[in-house]
Amino acid sequence: MEIKEEMQQRIAKIEQALQSYLPKQEAFPPVIFEAMRYSLFAGGKRLRPILVLAACEAVGGQENEAMPFACALEMIHTYSLIHDDLPAMDNDDYRRGRLTSHKVYGEDMAILAGDGLLHHAMETMAAACYANPSQKSTGAMLAIARGAGINGMLTGQVVDVYMEGKPLDAQTLEFIHLHKTAAMIRGALEAGATVGGADAETIQKFGLAGEKIGMAFQILDDILDVTGTEEELGKPIHSDEKNEKTTYVTLYGITQSKEIAARLTEEACQIWDEMGESCRFLHALTAYLLQRTY
Repeated sequence: MEIKEEMQQRIAKIEQALQSYLPKQEAFPPVIFEAMRYSLFAGGKRLRPILVLAACEAVGGQENEAMPFACALEMIHTYSLIHDDLPAMDNDDYRRGRLTSHKVYGEDMAILAGDGLLHHAMETMAAACYANPSQKSTGAMLAIARGAGINGMLTGQVVDVYMEGKPLDAQTLEFIHLHKTAAMIRGALEAGATVGGADAETIQKFGLAGEKIGMAFQILDDILDVTGTEEELGKPIHSDEKNEKTTYVTLYGITQSKEIAARLTEEACQIWDEMGESCRFLHALTAYLLQRTY
């Protein structure tokens, strides 16, 4: 099966599960559930939940045990995008080809919709741990919380905002990318491997691969912000330049940035090769991400 077709099948399964986990917008007060759904179901690659499920599958785990964590991670990712688009952050009007949450619902409700998704993600994972108490489930929740929190995405975002308009050296830029983007992708793969019952050494290898994938993914984002089109990306281009952000492109140029992303991708693929045939899909997906145009 072609990787695009396989991804679409996996996305469809995740979309169905997300619908079941999120409260209906008929609940009171309807505006908050409508705002949460507006952003969560705005499309997207669903990369992080795909990675959770694929990692679980690769180590012989059960998809139904991993799904709550996969969906929770997508809720967390969506909350981060809602807040990232706010005027106090990147001040973006479009995301995934349509108006951002704060442009539709106002800044106050956009903040609350992000908060709602974050807290509902925690509730979803806690419910899964309560229903199936084990080190596998609590370990998966820990991996996701660690990737999203003060040791991961949140800190990356803090440094990104704090350093806006200031010159960055390569070490600081790498710190931002490792925390803001790569930590969540590492968390996705660690969570999937953990809930699937993998041993500590295997989980560590999955996490290392995730770190490399996350770095390559963000570097390619930096490149696409310069070379992509608004139609392809579904959001304004040259936003990094508008916000006076140092990126891999401004530090290294497009050619060298592509070489760095390709090297990181190859290193991740080597890990999947070492893990064997069970990681076939993860290898194909990792290679495919390097070729993406959105």
